[in-house]
Amino acid sequence: MTMENERSLQEIYAPDSICFGCGPANEKGLHIRSFVDGDEFVAEWLAEPHHQAFPGILNGGIIGALLDCHSNWAAAYHLMKKRGDTKTPCTVTADFHVQLLRPTPVDGPITLKARVVASSDDRATVEAELIAGDKVCDTCRGTFVAVKEGHPAYHRW
Repeated sequence: MTMENERSLQEIYAPDSICFGCGPANEKGLHIRSFVDGDEFVAEWLAEPHHQAFPGILNGGIIGALLDCHSNWAAAYHLMKKRGDTKTPCTVTADFHVQLLRPTPVDGPITLKARVVASSDDRATVEAELIAGDKVCDTCRGTFVAVKEGHPAYHRW
């Protein structure tokens, strides 16, 4: 799958988003770019020196942000398709649990993979993994909820 020349879910559905993890409009953000690949969602990301916890290893907070935002987009896109909508609902994280399995190296591409494992009308449960150096370094399981009018995130995209 070639992603460089394709528009990501974030660029298609939320080009003005300022989210630190995935907002295309956040100048200082991580700029996660998520893509649909069958029933899985994938992203590739490159760390910069200021993302390190210590030399050569990715900061745990950055790991959490990567997994959270990528999983959130998997949920939003899944709910959009399930509802038959043409735009993604604004989804927020209700809970997520990250497991840091091993130190995550920053010396090459970092791959994120996510899949929806359960859903209802307004929420989806997503499992994700972060792969670096050909090893699963971190995993996440979270619940993401489509918010309604009156919530601060409503219409954020």
